[in-house]
Amino acid sequence: MDMKWLEWAKQIQAIAQTGLTYAKDVYDIERYEELRRISIDILANYTSVNKEKIALTFANDSGYATPKVDIRGVVFRGNKILLVREKIDGAWALPGGWGDIGLSPSEVAVKEIKEESGFDVVPIRLLAILDKKFHGHPPEPYHVYKMFIQCNIVGGTAEIGVETSAVEFFSLDELPELSLERNTVEQVKTMFEFLDQPDKEVILD
Repeated sequence: MDMKWLEWAKQIQAIAQTGLTYAKDVYDIERYEELRRISIDILANYTSVNKEKIALTFANDSGYATPKVDIRGVVFRGNKILLVREKIDGAWALPGGWGDIGLSPSEVAVKEIKEESGFDVVPIRLLAILDKKFHGHPPEPYHVYKMFIQCNIVGGTAEIGVETSAVEFFSLDELPELSLERNTVEQVKTMFEFLDQPDKEVILD
């Protein structure tokens, strides 16, 4: 399916948001508000999400439009990787979530791993920064950068969180159904490459 409409909607929304941040002329403001309404109409027309929800989540930001940041913690135990089962879709993911204001990427990784899996970890190194649009994720309204940070366990025990229903370690040949909104099979396979190749360079899109 050609997803060009989604890229157009994102670009129109970004132009509108940035324009509304800096525009002073009342007519320019009206034009940017109209652009924002058009971006909402595009998403409402091509998805099952209603306009009110789109307006609240997709077109409610202010200030200069920038990508969102999704941070994933990569934790190995032997030759197995830590995954958590997401309550929202019943599929599995590297623990993680949106970057938080006031926390560094490493601090977010540590926090998310603790909240979603129960383990205490320390960050070791950055493995990859990926632009979500290049990696086969389902369509979504946001432009997202994904950061993968390797961490080592220093304490804690496996324990589910508010958003997770199971915590397990999986080898490469026994991966469960993955939550594709959060991580793809290829991305998890790439994380295993860092386990096998400790000197592998950071991946940047």
